[in-house]
Amino acid sequence: MTRTMANDPINRRSGGPRRRGINYDVGTYTRGPDQPSSRELFDPETVRKEMEIIRSELHCNSIRISGRDVDRLVAASEYAFHQGLEVWFSPALIDEEEQAMLEYYRECAIAAETLRRKGADVVFVAGCELSLFMKGILEGATSFDRIGVLMSPWRLLKYTIRKGSFHKRLNAFLSKAVNVIREHFHGQITYASGTWEHVNWGLFDIVSADHYRDAYNNKRYREQLRAYFKHGKPVVITEFGCCTYEGAQDRGGFGWNVVDHGHSPKRLGEVIVRDEQVQVRYMRELFDIFQEEGVDGAFWFTFAMPSYPFDEEPAFNLDTASYSVVRSFKDGRTGAAYPGMPWDTKASFAALGELYDRP
Repeated sequence: MTRTMANDPINRRSGGPRRRGINYDVGTYTRGPDQPSSRELFDPETVRKEMEIIRSELHCNSIRISGRDVDRLVAASEYAFHQGLEVWFSPALIDEEEQAMLEYYRECAIAAETLRRKGADVVFVAGCELSLFMKGILEGATSFDRIGVLMSPWRLLKYTIRKGSFHKRLNAFLSKAVNVIREHFHGQITYASGTWEHVNWGLFDIVSADHYRDAYNNKRYREQLRAYFKHGKPVVITEFGCCTYEGAQDRGGFGWNVVDHGHSPKRLGEVIVRDEQVQVRYMRELFDIFQEEGVDGAFWFTFAMPSYPFDEEPAFNLDTASYSVVRSFKDGRTGAAYPGMPWDTKASFAALGELYDRP
């Protein structure tokens, strides 16, 4: 059996978040099931080595593993478990309706409980920003349609007048989802909320938010963060991060929106200047805030983004628009820092390792 986070004496003495984590994607379909996965190639040996590196070099003690395929989620979680990492098991089924989601969560809960009974420390994440990524809570057939509704106050108001509060629909679904999950999974459950969502946290064991800082909430960031503590439960930041270019710190969770997906091959749709130090400053500033405010855990977004690969030509260097701490390569190229790995490290890799290693 592994040590639980609560019984880890090193973490209990820590002056910062005791859960020090990173997001890890095994393959999601954020642009729809008919579009390529965010991780087309899933090589078990690469995943195993990445878990070793995440534990030994980044000094993480937790990892949030997201993706659609249950077998991939389980495989990555087992490798993480063998490295002593607490696993935040985060199934991600995009653009589906309620019944399909509940059936999927049942399958995932059974898989997560099997891991937990083997001795893994597992937290089940019952969805991520579902008002955007699930059908039926906001108007729209795709997540991008629903983002458009959320970003348009007039469209959101009209939809609310017709259908009622989307927060109410979200919490009604979450209540059903938690009931299904708890039938099969007997560990802690949380939900990776968007900051615009009003969640009934009485359903969950941990209060979690994907909490990016940007130009719009910069002055209110701490105030927004402190509001999560009123529920009397541990507060964890399931995502924080920014992209790798000048000005990305002001775009926060929407920094990715500089890629022209209509062009073949994909290219940057704006003229932006690559700057790896933007990520470094951002992570240090936010980690200090988390430490000062008493956040229980934080997960940098993200480890790798293979669908946004590095290119020597700046206009086609999609890694500039990525949140990852490594720059992924295409066409079988490997990196120098860790021979054989399909990526090389960025400045944020070393910076995150230093943050997580400090007492």
